[in-house]
Amino acid sequence: MAWTQAELDALKAAYAAGTVVVHYDGKRVEYDSEAGLLRRIRTIEAEISTAGGNPKPRVGLATFSRG
Repeated sequence: MAWTQAELDALKAAYAAGTVVVHYDGKRVEYDSEAGLLRRIRTIEAEISTAGGNPKPRVGLATFSRG
């Protein structure tokens, strides 16, 4: 799906304001929770990043043990 920077900006503004209702491009979207809104923000950021040629960030887990 093609998201816009305007949508991402509106989502971030709503999250910063502590609301789950977002208005952009004449649309009104209400999310079930702040966590749901944050998931959408992260999804769009990742898609925009990969569309711009930047790879998705990788997450690794480092471990240590004393021998």
